[in-house]
Amino acid sequence: MPLTEEQVRLIFGLKLKQTRSEKELSLFGLSKKTGLSKSYLNEIEKGKKYPKPDKIVALAEALDTPYDEMVSMKLTGNMAPLSDIIMSGILKEIPLELFGIEENNLIDIIANAPDKVTAFISTLFEISRNYNVTRENFYLAALRSYQESHENYFPDLEKEANAFIKKYHVNVDAKIQSTELEEILTEEFGYTIDNEYLGETDYPEEIRSVFIPKKKKLLIAGNVSETQRVFILAKELGYVHLGINNRPLTFTWIKFESFDDVLNNFRASYFAGALLLPEQRLVASLKDFFQQKQWKAQHVLDTMFSFTDSAETFFQRLTNVLPKHFGIRQLFFLRFAFNEENKQLSLTKELHLSRSHQPHAIQSNEHYCRRWISSDLLLNKTKYPKQNGIRLGIQYSAYVDSNEEYLILAARNQDPFNESKKRSVCIAIETNARQKKKIAFNNDPAIPSRNVGVTCERCSIKDCSERAMKPVIFDKIQRDKEIERRVYELINEE
Repeated sequence: MPLTEEQVRLIFGLKLKQTRSEKELSLFGLSKKTGLSKSYLNEIEKGKKYPKPDKIVALAEALDTPYDEMVSMKLTGNMAPLSDIIMSGILKEIPLELFGIEENNLIDIIANAPDKVTAFISTLFEISRNYNVTRENFYLAALRSYQESHENYFPDLEKEANAFIKKYHVNVDAKIQSTELEEILTEEFGYTIDNEYLGETDYPEEIRSVFIPKKKKLLIAGNVSETQRVFILAKELGYVHLGINNRPLTFTWIKFESFDDVLNNFRASYFAGALLLPEQRLVASLKDFFQQKQWKAQHVLDTMFSFTDSAETFFQRLTNVLPKHFGIRQLFFLRFAFNEENKQLSLTKELHLSRSHQPHAIQSNEHYCRRWISSDLLLNKTKYPKQNGIRLGIQYSAYVDSNEEYLILAARNQDPFNESKKRSVCIAIETNARQKKKIAFNNDPAIPSRNVGVTCERCSIKDCSERAMKPVIFDKIQRDKEIERRVYELINEE
């Protein structure tokens, strides 16, 4: 694949800097030897400019280096990994601009880092290639980092949602209906909505909606539930109200062509959540809920159903308001899928605020702990209350191998896109002084407490009836520690 002009500039700049450093010349010294200004040479080394052939000749002569070597696209020594990174184009896959970083600046930082740091960075990129980390993986990981760095609260989007509610006189004192949103899309934005086409044609069931920009037509599958329809319409209103054009055109199956697609999809989804669960009313409802001294599942269900029938939408919205309005920052959100056919649990979505919590999605074949409330809801559904297709549970989970404890609220429902799968979503709040102060039912003995692990393979809990796999990784770690202890004793005998 031919290199871009930018890649050529970057590599030449690094080559010049590397050669100049090897000759122990400063920019000032090289400027005097070539007659080229110091500022011009600095721009070359930063990859902002590429010199004309006569200037390359002057540089090659001043540095006593062959012309062909100067224009070679290969770096040597500790710079070699950096040329591989630039030529791979992998930096283009990472939305550096989202974090206020320019590619040139990042390359300059790496180029000036000690050899071990450069080797470490190169190793990370090599791992990403070997383990087939895709562009989409990078995009979604970057988005999660972006959300986490802002505590998943975006005042500009909250403001836009409130402005929309006021402008179109949306009744947010009750659950929003799809008919109201559909009317705004058609009457105010000139949309045509077709509820028949996707059902009449042979489109995969994963495609629940398609937007056709040139016709301003929104196709919605006829078999979607009212809850799904409301969210699809609210998200579409997010796109048009926010003036977003660079966006995915399908839901729920989405192919992200660029990071802008990922970010704008998130912005429209956030807008939809803020529209369906308006900040002011939701915060007031949660304050009332947290002031209750006894845990009551019905209170949660009533609160949720007053806004939406989607547990996932409700729980994700909690991650927006709890840090901002309640100071509860140590929390995470997870979504699990359970395949009835192979009895396999998989973590399909996660968000960690303030720090990295357990568990994380794993790429190996390890088995997630069956003691979590999220798992138990999927495996032992009948023991939990059910309303409108949703089962709700609560649990204190104490991780035996880390001394961390969380209050976890979880809900289970049918996967709306796959009849053979069930879903559970949860929001977990670390038990600390602030959590205990904010949540009055914190000490309710009716809330069960369990010791849990991360995966069966890594868990130290003995005699666990829920264990799906022997603790092979934990046992190996313990064996290695014992070997280390015995060796230490031997070499330190008097």
